[in-house]
Formats: sequence, C-alpha cells, structure tokens
Amino acid sequence: MLTDGLTLTDHHCHGILTRDLDRAGFEQLLSEGATGSFDSALGLAVRRWCAPALDLPPHVGADAYLAHRAELGWREVAVRLLRATGTTSWFLDTGFGGPVSDFSPLTDGEVREIVRLEHVAEQVIAEVGAGRTVFDEIESRLRERASTAVGLKTIVAYRHGLYFPLRTQPPRSVIPERRLTDPDFLGWLVGLGARVGAELGLPLQFHTGFGDTDLRLQRADPLLLTDFLRKTAGTGLTVMLLHCWPFHRNAAYLAHAFDHVRMDVGLTIPHVGHRGQAVLAETLELAPFRSVCYSSDGYGLPELHFLGAMWWRRGLGRLLDEWLAEDLITVADAERLATGIAHINAADAYPIAVAH
Repeated sequence: MLTDGLTLTDHHCHGILTRDLDRAGFEQLLSEGATGSFDSALGLAVRRWCAPALDLPPHVGADAYLAHRAELGWREVAVRLLRATGTTSWFLDTGFGGPVSDFSPLTDGEVREIVRLEHVAEQVIAEVGAGRTVFDEIESRLRERASTAVGLKTIVAYRHGLYFPLRTQPPRSVIPERRLTDPDFLGWLVGLGARVGAELGLPLQFHTGFGDTDLRLQRADPLLLTDFLRKTAGTGLTVMLLHCWPFHRNAAYLAHAFDHVRMDVGLTIPHVGHRGQAVLAETLELAPFRSVCYSSDGYGLPELHFLGAMWWRRGLGRLLDEWLAEDLITVADAERLATGIAHINAADAYPIAVAH
C-alpha cells in the first residue's frame, strides 16, 4: 500500500495512564460510554492487531492478552505500541491525559504541547478568584503557555455547544465554577483563543462530533461554527475540526467552503476500524486534500494510538488502491495525497518544521 512506511504527524492526541490496569479499567477505556467491553469492534481490533505487536498470536483471548500485558508492564507495552505507529511528531493535548514530560520518554519522536483554553482559565480562576482582574490574568497565562506550544484547543462543544455566543469583550462577571459552562464566558474565551492563535500562528482546535456521555451530540455539529468561521476568515487563524463523526461530511463542506478550516477524523478511525475506508472516502468527497490531517486522538491506552495509525494506513491505502484501479488518480497524485495527510498538511498548518 502507498501508506506503508509513511511517517506520521499525530496532530492531536493525549497521554496514557502510567499504571497497570485490571480488566475493568482496561475495558472502560475501550469506549466513549460509561463502560466498555472486549465484546466490541474495538475490542476485536485489540486482540487481532495489538496482540502480535506484543508477541502474542492474533485473536488471542482477552484474558490471555491482559495477563501478558500485565507481565510486560504498562511502560514496556507503551514503548512497543507507540513506537510501532511510525509517528515522528506528536501534538499532545495536555488538558486531559498528562503532561509532555510523561509521554515523551515513551516515544522515539518529538512531542509538543496543545494548550486547552478551558484548562488554563479554570486554573487561573482557582488561583486568583473571580474578580474583574481575572480576565487579564487568563490572557496573560494563555499567552505564556502559548509561547512554547504548537496549538490551542477548546472543548466548548462539551461545555455548552458549538453555537456559543461570539464575544469580543469579557462578561461583566465570572461565575466561579469548578467547571466552566457559562456561555458568555466561553464565547469570550474562544474569541481570546482565536485572537491569540491568529497573532502567534497557532491553530485553534475544536472538538466536534462524538465523544463521551458528557457531550450532547446534537450540539457538536461543526456546522454550528459557521458564524464563527465567517468572523475569523482572513484573520490569519487556522481552525482545526477534530474527530467530526457522524458530521464528517459537514466538516468536509466547511473545509471546502472556508480556506482557513482543516479537519481530521481522529477519534473516529480507531472506533470504526475496518470501516475507516468508507469514512475517509466520505470525507474526501468534498474536503480539499490539503485540509485533512492525521490524528489518532489516542488516550489512556497506547493500543488506541497504535490502532489509530494502523487503521488509518489500511483505510487510506485501500481507498487509494481502489482509485488507482479505477484510473481515478495517478500514482504521483496518490502519493502526494497520502503524504499530505500523513504529515505535510500538519507541517504547513502548525508553526514548526516537522522533520520527516
């Protein structure tokens, strides 16, 4: 396949749990729901594809897989699986899943930070309270963190939804919530992130599409960002739409319509598994090839980072083989498309030179 051997830039992922897990703990991380199970497409994929990477036969039973995993220990498992992805650059959302310093020693690639807006704001409010000066403190802290980061991220889809009010000025007061949900505050915070991102050349990532049960899926359709995208067009900001399923066609339309929009299907690919080819085909119906980036959105289990890379290679590779067989694309164009999604598009969008 054309995707075999391609090095990857994982432009959005999270850290792993740095401890050994029992079966219940492991299975919980196989799902975006309250509980998970090996009795799922993702569970089958772990047994089929991760097992050989850990020197086990394909389709080994769940109990045998977990027993061997425990013998190896979480660190050895992580090193084997993360380094087997072929990823040379990782962009880590440190707002959920641990710091760069925990993740970096497990890989043989460069690890850079994605700063989560809500995490910064909640830290500042916890430290200085909810007075009027908190807005200046948040901006100062965000700029400090952004100076060494490769991108910014918002989870406003979880906290309110993607139809948040557009605010250029901070609200009159801050509700001292442990978990920020006030729409006016969130609208201001996202606007701040957009302004800082445009000034510093940092893409602003948005969670869109499916996620855990804390999310109301109907509020995570990226089409709800249309007014925000109109407002930020021409400002220098790059907007990254993450995950997107089942709205990946909607996201593809936005990437088609707005020059500053990029997208991935990161969280989607490990969960849909062998159907990844279909999701990628639907995404590439309308999205410009330059606008699509690779990510795993791996979190907790290094198996998810591994499967994100493996299923992406297989899905895109099979799709391009199909296009080549039907004479829809030349080999040169197929290679350019694949390398673009694998790492070149991310190198163009993020403010560092990604080495491949």
